[in-house]
Amino acid sequence: MSPAPFSSRAPGGVSLIGVPTDIGAGSLGARMGPEALRVAGIAQAIRQFGLDVKDCGNLHGPANPWQAAVNGFRHLPEAVQWNQLLHDAMYAELNAGRLPIMLGGDHCLGIGSISAVARHCRDAGKKLRVLWFDAHADFNTATLTPSGNIHGMPVACLCGQGPQELIEIGGHIPALKPKQIRQIGIRSVDEGEKRLVHDMGIEVFDMRYIDEMGMRHTMELALALVDANTHLHVSLDVDFLDPTIAPGVGTTVRGGPNYREAQLCMEMIADTGRLASLDVVELNPALDVRNQTAELAVDLIESLFGKSTLMRKSTGSL
Repeated sequence: MSPAPFSSRAPGGVSLIGVPTDIGAGSLGARMGPEALRVAGIAQAIRQFGLDVKDCGNLHGPANPWQAAVNGFRHLPEAVQWNQLLHDAMYAELNAGRLPIMLGGDHCLGIGSISAVARHCRDAGKKLRVLWFDAHADFNTATLTPSGNIHGMPVACLCGQGPQELIEIGGHIPALKPKQIRQIGIRSVDEGEKRLVHDMGIEVFDMRYIDEMGMRHTMELALALVDANTHLHVSLDVDFLDPTIAPGVGTTVRGGPNYREAQLCMEMIADTGRLASLDVVELNPALDVRNQTAELAVDLIESLFGKSTLMRKSTGSL
């Protein structure tokens, strides 16, 4: 059977949480991401599915001081503040029975967002599956990266590898077990980072795998064993997409998924009926062309909520 309409699966509605900071990034501009997504019509796009959409506005945290790394981390105190604010906001919306969407901001914010989701799942006794769509593994540590940019470290921090102030957000260390995450679209990984990812046992579907096996097979494996007791969290870094269709990011990497491959990912997630929270990060309007990357992100979000290019019968067959 096809999944129930989103209006019945998310009766509490959807909450948009803007997090306008590029505190963890190596280039400025992601702080403007939330407004670009709003201009692209994210709220209106979701309302068409019969859902109540509440825009919670933007969180207010410290400014970006644009300083060099200290002890291997750039802007650690500020990153902690932003992630703690986001954790609290996401956790409150989840507890209210709503589906929160974090509008980033850079991907260091995944620490606060997913630690809140993991805490909620522990409270509710639900299984957690995180789908991490990204060009990068984001498993750097202070000893592996000379930049110290924390947006390259969120998966490591969520798995307990990072500064105490970040790994303890959410009240449980580690916030996330490696077996709970699937990384998709990876194509830029440092050597030391690669070893850590393998040692931790994270399941990674890199672009070589996708090229060889196809996106449908990739997503079938990434979604395997997702059931009615699974909270499915999607963390979408827009640099997951090929830069020819998504130029508005600070860390473009050639060779990413094309439009239809990306849409298939979102459609297959929608088919599960289990989407319960979402991050949209690393959108940099300063580097975009007529807001096309934000518009593409909203298009993908529509597919996550059930828009499909195919008309399917209730059995799932054409």
